[in-house]
Amino acid sequence: MDDNVRELALGLVAAAITAAAGWFARTSVWRRKLHRQQRFFGLPAHSGCLLVVNHDPATDEAAVARNDVFALLELSALVKDCGARMEVVAHDAARRGFGEHTEFCLGGPGSNQRTAAHMEMLLPGVAVNTDAEPGPDRAAFSVGGEHYRMEKGSVEYVLLARLTGASSPAGPRGERGDGEAVRPVFLICGQRSLTNQAAARYLARHQERLARRHGHGGDFCLLLRVVNSRAYGPDVVELVADVTREATAAPTR
Repeated sequence: MDDNVRELALGLVAAAITAAAGWFARTSVWRRKLHRQQRFFGLPAHSGCLLVVNHDPATDEAAVARNDVFALLELSALVKDCGARMEVVAHDAARRGFGEHTEFCLGGPGSNQRTAAHMEMLLPGVAVNTDAEPGPDRAAFSVGGEHYRMEKGSVEYVLLARLTGASSPAGPRGERGDGEAVRPVFLICGQRSLTNQAAARYLARHQERLARRHGHGGDFCLLLRVVNSRAYGPDVVELVADVTREATAAPTR
């Protein structure tokens, strides 16, 4: 009987040790994953960030398009996962510099003044047609001599960029004056609000791959294509090209 009790006790101890080891291993993996995510987004625990909201170009009122609201929800979930705080700011009220806080800037230069300013400084090689009048070139992108027209509901484009100014002589580089790392600006510049939602979802789904490819502190600018949104909404997204070099280079005269 004593031998049986001893074996049972040893079995329980072994099971407890195995369970504890498994818990520590899972916790360690989760912590490493969280740390990588925080580094990529520039969002340490309890840090702050800005969500700069555009306006709906279809109305003169201070309104946000439905799909842009969904994009904000995707981005806010990323911020929450990092254990950070967010401040939602209208595009025409975000009068402050960049690099101190991570910033998510939603919408193209026609609906977001903040995006227009960032693109002028950090993405001088990108041109966006902001004409309000209907036409084949409305909302078209020009990058590196290539033109990308929108075919509404069929083929639509969006730029997804992570920028710190490291690629731009006018922007901050590496660290701020106090030695802290420069926080990135994430630009989501779509031809429609639905493409903004698609890019936000793409960022959430592919953040680990983007971090591996571009580094946790690297700048990038990706051109994405949303395919057949009439049938599939924001779910079918293709990477057209990495246009970082073309987008961050000053256009030739």
